[in-house]
Amino acid sequence: MDLKTATSLRRLRLVSAPEAISFLLLLVCSVLKRTTEFNAVPVMGMVHGVLFILYVIFWADAWNRTKWPVKTGALYFVLSVLPTGGFFADRKLRREAEDAVIASRARQEGTVSA
Repeated sequence: MDLKTATSLRRLRLVSAPEAISFLLLLVCSVLKRTTEFNAVPVMGMVHGVLFILYVIFWADAWNRTKWPVKTGALYFVLSVLPTGGFFADRKLRREAEDAVIASRARQEGTVSA
């Protein structure tokens, strides 16, 4: 894995958890708006919107650089739309990065010829 690919995956991973948190907070604010006088939906909506747009941009960049199959790329996009999907995306991306590091070290040591 080259440096640009690793960077694009790291950016996607870094924005996935905050995007999921903002989505959950937006849902809480929506409930509070309807049950109380508290209305933070416009602010949380904008925060979540910016984070979602960043997620989609970073997802497209990572998909382009990693050459994921359509199924994997679609999975990461669907995870961005689910309320807690960003946490699962972060976890899956972390595992993928760790596997890439292990494979790279094995190649350097000559253990694997890939």
